Amino acid sequence: MKQEYTISLFTEDHIGILSRITLILTRRQINIESITASESAVKGVQMLTMVVTTTPDMVNKVARQIEKLVDVIKVFVHTSPEIICQEIALFKVTSRGLMSGSMIGDLVRKHHARILEVTPEYIVVEKSGNKAEITDLLAILEPCGVLQFVRSGRIAVTRQVKELNAYLKEMEEAERGRPEKLEVYN
Repeated sequence: MKQEYTISLFTEDHIGILSRITLILTRRQINIESITASESAVKGVQMLTMVVTTTPDMVNKVARQIEKLVDVIKVFVHTSPEIICQEIALFKVTSRGLMSGSMIGDLVRKHHARILEVTPEYIVVEKSGNKAEITDLLAILEPCGVLQFVRSGRIAVTRQVKELNAYLKEMEEAERGRPEKLEVYN
């Protein structure tokens, strides 16, 4: 049965890695519903967070295949209960539509939104939260005249205690324990 997964992967900061990852997903006919890329806590290591809907077997196959790519350090697959996640959205709404009554005050209080900019023509509202909260606020704002709407991809941290830094340290220690490779010169 298909369900939503968050794939977090740590890569070296090299050009072209995203295209190789998306090719793997495309071959398996898995659509990326959300994607974000950012620095990680480790210098020179990038974090990609992707949201996909697929079967448990398929997400594990894809994760193993992605992890085999040269620049990929580690891939983690999580279900929603295993992560803490947020998105951010910006709404540009006509000033006329939001100025009626106490709508602006209600909006900020009830939906934990922020007003970023107010002009005579429009108001920019920021909302961070989960996908459902952002979708609900969009439905409320649509009758007011939404001029623009943009939503980020998911950002997430795991509920587990072990982090990438610990994983990288374990890898480094394992490497030190291996015998040195001898280079043969002709």
